Amino acid sequence: MPYVNIKITKEGATAEQKARLIQGVTQLLVDILGKNPKTTIVVIDEVDTDHWGIGGETVTSLRRKR
Repeated sequence: MPYVNIKITKEGATAEQKARLIQGVTQLLVDILGKNPKTTIVVIDEVDTDHWGIGGETVTSLRRKR
């Protein structure tokens, strides 16, 4: 029973995009590892950019600098 956790920043991924991610990751596990799609779990966590850090800075701060 594979479990995949996708973490993305909370920036407006649509329900359709998230559904496509879930379908695509599930199919990848079926195609590459022969896993059963009925027992494959995919979770998408959306993280606020204030709670995601890269190189010691929040993503919010880094994007302000761009």
